[in-house]
Amino acid sequence: MVDYLPSRALTPGTPRNENHPMRQVTREVAFDSPSWTAQRRRKVEKFFDDLAPEWHKRHAEDRLLPLRDALERGNIRPGNCLELGCGTGPATALLGQAFADVVAVDLSFEMIRRLHSPTAARVRADASCLPFPKDSADSVVLLNMLLFPDEVARVLKPDGTVIWVNSRAENTPIHLSPEDFLAALPGQWTATASRSGEGLWAVAQRDTDAS
Repeated sequence: MVDYLPSRALTPGTPRNENHPMRQVTREVAFDSPSWTAQRRRKVEKFFDDLAPEWHKRHAEDRLLPLRDALERGNIRPGNCLELGCGTGPATALLGQAFADVVAVDLSFEMIRRLHSPTAARVRADASCLPFPKDSADSVVLLNMLLFPDEVARVLKPDGTVIWVNSRAENTPIHLSPEDFLAALPGQWTATASRSGEGLWAVAQRDTDAS
């Protein structure tokens, strides 16, 4: 179940990324894990390696509005945080203000080597097979990031939170609706969601009342 809070969105623009190649990849890896092949991983890694030198120009401050809203209204569990798909770190400093410890993770070497944070640890890893123990994260944050549901659920503590953010809502190439995000996670979950700025967000927790 997704519980929508009052929107803080700006007037939405015209959807324009339905046919972006990353849109298909996003849905396939979320709902069909074997579709994340070694060949696809290499293609995605190269795609973001090539974008890395100019990545900072794509992340104006307004793109963090939905993440800020999620941290404010999403009933986030405090403690440690895994930031998956951190890129060059546009959100890492903000997460460092919200969580006691942040580990920033990205597949792309060219992205993560450009991330400079005085507090967050940097780990280059494939999010489909994270090098972290089961039940080790209080929160997992995915800002415009591919969702690998089984792995997110594995590393998350039983009472942890998963924060899913699309900074341009339906215009984000890597996009799932809050309902699809929730449906992809294994087991029973509930979520709080809303819109802020031009984006949308959802914060999911396991449903402890499910039988």
